[in-house]
Amino acid sequence: MKGRSGAALGVAPAAGVALLSAGVALLSGRSPTRLELERAWASPSAALPLGAGEAGVDLLAALAHGTARGLLLALAVVAFGFAVGTPLGAAAGMAGGSRATALARACDLVQSFPSFLLALAVLAAVRSPGRIHIGLVFCVTAWAPFARLALLQATVLRGAAFVEAARALGASRPRVLLGHVLPNLLGPVAVQCGSAAAAVVLGEAALGFLGLGPRDGVSLGALLEQGTAGMLRAPHVLISSAAAVAAVSGSLQLASESLRRAAGGQDDLLE
Repeated sequence: MKGRSGAALGVAPAAGVALLSAGVALLSGRSPTRLELERAWASPSAALPLGAGEAGVDLLAALAHGTARGLLLALAVVAFGFAVGTPLGAAAGMAGGSRATALARACDLVQSFPSFLLALAVLAAVRSPGRIHIGLVFCVTAWAPFARLALLQATVLRGAAFVEAARALGASRPRVLLGHVLPNLLGPVAVQCGSAAAAVVLGEAALGFLGLGPRDGVSLGALLEQGTAGMLRAPHVLISSAAAVAAVSGSLQLASESLRRAAGGQDDLLE
């Protein structure tokens, strides 16, 4: 019970950031792309709670839309990585032998190559990069951490008493995998979702900062780039965008760590 309450408290900041950004983006009626040159670099006011950025863009609307779209991108990439990597790692862990070794080596190879460099190489060749291109690049490597963790968990579960009992009763390998192994490793593997989502958000922000972000210009990285360009005349732009990136990535990492501790506590109780 204590572990569940701690996990809920750890997830709360990430949920709050997601709900706040989605609420402002959907309900405020503010446009993140409307330009009003007369209010360029305007300081925070009643009409512009966070001020304005380059060409008079509403900073509150841009941050809310950029955060919400970045979180949606992270959700899509993480869902793909989880759906592909988890069953792949579980199947290899149950098979053992050369299959498990081959998958472990493949995961090592994929994770040793920085996905950010791959994104730079691919997006530099795209005339008008969008979020779909960024998502596809991140999906190339997103499955590896989930497959690695599922492989380790399945290797442990392969010798568990309930798995041996299912085999003794005549259950086939696919039935054991789907009915007994996968349900018991989904929780520990899902803990990786928070860290993976934070990495996607930071990666998209870095690409946007370098000018390789979405072509609509609505991203946390593009706002960071604006902030550095006008940091002397309008420091509020850099402060707001940097705070948004820190809040999103930090809350996701906190959620991941809280879930990891809760899962570890449950494992200790089971032992």
